[in-house]
Amino acid sequence: MRKSRFSEAQIIGMIKEQEAGVSTADVCRKHGLSQGTFYKFKSQYGGMEVSDAAKLRAVTDENAKLKRLLADTMLDNVVLKYLLGKN
Repeated sequence: MRKSRFSEAQIIGMIKEQEAGVSTADVCRKHGLSQGTFYKFKSQYGGMEVSDAAKLRAVTDENAKLKRLLADTMLDNVVLKYLLGKN
């Protein structure tokens, strides 16, 4: 997945700016993004603070690491079963 050109703090700032009363079109024009992207960001980061977003990223990174470890372990298990079955 492509990395966003906006940091989580910038995205949350844009959402708070829109919630403060600035129109969505003005926020999008000011920051150079489409309304679809803005609403995608709002669905993902709406109601969050910057610290919450950092915690979410940390948990997501840890989850990805654990999934890789599980996949490696399962692959090792399959290889061992195959080798033991050959003998």
